Amino acid sequence: MTVIGIIGAGEVGSQIARAAIANGYEVVLANSRGPETLRNLVDELGPAARAATAATAAAAGDFAVVAVPLKVVKDMPAAELAGKIVLDTNNYMIWRDGHIPVIDSGEKTVYELRQEHLPRSMVVQAFTHIQAPRITTAGRPAGHPRRLALPVSSDFPGAVKLVTRLYDRFGFDAVDNSPLSEAWRSAPGQPAWDALQHQTRDELIANLTRARRITTTGGRDRG
Repeated sequence: MTVIGIIGAGEVGSQIARAAIANGYEVVLANSRGPETLRNLVDELGPAARAATAATAAAAGDFAVVAVPLKVVKDMPAAELAGKIVLDTNNYMIWRDGHIPVIDSGEKTVYELRQEHLPRSMVVQAFTHIQAPRITTAGRPAGHPRRLALPVSSDFPGAVKLVTRLYDRFGFDAVDNSPLSEAWRSAPGQPAWDALQHQTRDELIANLTRARRITTTGGRDRG
């Protein structure tokens, strides 16, 4: 049985865990406060879930989910994640994260920075365009005319394939927006972000195409 290591057990991480277990995966969950604080969540999820430290969750997973914001200071268990596909669910939010100059200038995307922090892993943007509760409620069968689509970006084709399969199992279509340097097209403020609650695959493709560069300097946007 495939095991997913999930670092971050907040709204997004816990909902991915629920969807994963419903689809036959096992999960190992970690947060910043210690495994003992996850007892209630693990009891709810059942025998397919257990709690651990971030390093143990990373080592246990066949692949991993990082469901926490990027920090400028490297804080991920890079050694344990080496050689693995790492799904990054983060969106860059200045109000929460503060200004990160290389992102503000358009030089790097937040996912490229995560890749730099995890140089021996295969980072892939995933689950960034859906509210956490809808991960377990909004999925629809393949071919449904209003099936939602989510973007996926990576510098590694194998990572895109894995996320595409996972999306499909959870009830969503995928739109490949690779490489990581193109992930700005789905960032906050772009058309794909503004319509994230109800995009079909064709609509998401169109919105990604309509994206225009926005750089931020000193808290002000400029085209």
